[in-house]
Amino acid sequence: MLKNSTILLTGGTGSFGNTFVPMTLGKYDPKQIIIFSRDEMKQWDMSKKYLNDYRVKFIIGDVRDKDRISRALDGVDYVVHAAATKIVPTAEYNPFECIKTNIDGAMNLIDACIDRKIKKVVALSTDKASNPINLYGATKLASDKLFVAANSFANTHNTTFSVVRYGNVMGSRGSVIPFFSQLASTGILPITDERMTRFMITLEEGVQLVWRAFEDMSGGEIYVKKIPSMNIVDIARAVSPEAKHEIIGIRPGEKIHEQMIGSEDAPHTFEYESYYKILPAIHNWSSDERRIKEGKKVEDGFTYTSDNNKEWMSIDDLKSWIDANKHKIGAI
Repeated sequence: MLKNSTILLTGGTGSFGNTFVPMTLGKYDPKQIIIFSRDEMKQWDMSKKYLNDYRVKFIIGDVRDKDRISRALDGVDYVVHAAATKIVPTAEYNPFECIKTNIDGAMNLIDACIDRKIKKVVALSTDKASNPINLYGATKLASDKLFVAANSFANTHNTTFSVVRYGNVMGSRGSVIPFFSQLASTGILPITDERMTRFMITLEEGVQLVWRAFEDMSGGEIYVKKIPSMNIVDIARAVSPEAKHEIIGIRPGEKIHEQMIGSEDAPHTFEYESYYKILPAIHNWSSDERRIKEGKKVEDGFTYTSDNNKEWMSIDDLKSWIDANKHKIGAI
């Protein structure tokens, strides 16, 4: 599907974009991938990797600017929406800015994609959008709802929208593994709560989930990858086995356990071999065979949280992953 196509990636200089671009170039050989973002220095650094690759183009712009988005979408077939204000404390202390990017930006992109007759749009979400307790999660829940409901206009356009949702990305900038790695030399690692658990997903798995969405989507689906969990103490032990732990308490807006699917979504959720799919509650789309396909309905009251997960990553497994990926931990 993506072969010989033009793809625009908002927020494309982030961790996801730095993995999506080389993987997609290698697998699908698209005509062009357009990186749309507002940070010129990150674009400058990223562009050095693709100096001789005509397939990669960089455009400075902000999802808050609908006119700029519309211009960037000229000739585009598919869009991946990764742009967001993501740091939980930053959103708590700068709520207006978070809303402008995560909600207003989503509306701008939806309108521009419809006007430009884009074929398919996949938006990246987060576990924090499921039963949100912080502003970041609340804005991403609103964003998810916007992208799902955008398919209601199908009688007036052919653009389809879907969402992919996943949790803690292993080794990405600002995540716990590079944070612990930076502090390991001190001999003390800060632990918010010893009970805390987190989902573990690689950036490569996140990219593959986006590819799956493009291939499978009819519009309005939220795709949730099946991934393992880990306890925060075990993550610390994998990074630095000798370090002592200092309990510092939960930060504002932080959860003990991550949730990707809540019990309220269970009536509209279907299970597949490597992922779940939350179908829209509106328009009876959750009973649409085109969207369900071979999926199996989950049981009533089903939840998918990092503490009730069937699959767990061991300390040794994480150690092996860290050893194999030292060169990129915290770098993208």
